[in-house]
Amino acid sequence: MSETPPTSSKTLIYKIVPNALWREAKEAGVFKGAAIDLTDGYIHFSTAAQAKETAQKHFAGQDDLLLLAVDGAALGDKLVFETSRGGALFPHLYADLPLSAVLWETPLTLDDDGAHQFPEIA
Repeated sequence: MSETPPTSSKTLIYKIVPNALWREAKEAGVFKGAAIDLTDGYIHFSTAAQAKETAQKHFAGQDDLLLLAVDGAALGDKLVFETSRGGALFPHLYADLPLSAVLWETPLTLDDDGAHQFPEIA
């Protein structure tokens, strides 16, 4: 099942990405996705409510990661919300991510227990 993203002026979605991969994307001028995105045929994103669980499930203990905040509304109809983990709707982008849609990036550092430290996101 898919749904269109909420229609606000800024629909924030988030992407966790290795720093080296993001540097490559910036040099190329576009983000085509991580290995799992390329395999699945779309770029995986999370909502603010899903980002921490995504980090725990898919990036546990990994350092040198970035959290990207993306303006989902700028992605148009190529962004769809589809049922995934636990029946929740996750944002998936069926296109390359234009760098112009990225509003900010910040490092996801690890605390002493190996958990990622997130900024306040909404």
